[in-house]
Amino acid sequence: MNLVEMTDEEILKIANPIWNGLVESSNKKDYGGFTKHFSKEMLFGANEVEIGKQWAANKMLTSLSVERKFFGCLRRNEHVTVLFKQTSSEVEGEYLGRLVLGIEDESIKVFGATIF
Repeated sequence: MNLVEMTDEEILKIANPIWNGLVESSNKKDYGGFTKHFSKEMLFGANEVEIGKQWAANKMLTSLSVERKFFGCLRRNEHVTVLFKQTSSEVEGEYLGRLVLGIEDESIKVFGATIF
């Protein structure tokens, strides 16, 4: 499977359930669910204490709306970055959601997940 060669629509079919899981887990402050699809590299930098601090310090991260707008995909080397317009149910404004997908051990994994 080569993510970079897939169409945006094909990638979105993969990315949507992963992003849904990240949103749901972040809202529940569920570390295990949140890191479920993380690559080994992502897990090294995403320890439970640090993510818990982020959830405690930023209300937007625990009140993400399930609705979002897909902007598109960026392809670079063996990774695909999926971009979303993301909002919060409690914090005003619009945010950029970024999900970086790649292949690890023949499975699709998260190599980056951020909201700006």
